Amino acid sequence: MIKPLGDYVLLEKKEAEKKVGSIILTSDKKKNGNVGTVVSTGPGARNEKGELTPMSVKAGDEVIYRDYSGTDYEDGEKKYLLIKAEDIIAIIE
Repeated sequence: MIKPLGDYVLLEKKEAEKKVGSIILTSDKKKNGNVGTVVSTGPGARNEKGELTPMSVKAGDEVIYRDYSGTDYEDGEKKYLLIKAEDIIAIIE
């Protein structure tokens, strides 16, 4: 598994699904935003004094992130995204 460094976050990508009868349709990414689940985080960024700034997300959080962010990674059938914490714009509660 991947262990992010600094203020990077590893997300498992989610595709929005719509069920019609017994058929599951995946919808276009653009229509549903970019949603993922936090798998792991780095320790955080360092400020000007060298102090560690804690991450604002944790493993298990479902988040929305900016378009065209990060680096894609695939492990088998699972799709991941390695992204800077600043590119996460919301936590879904």
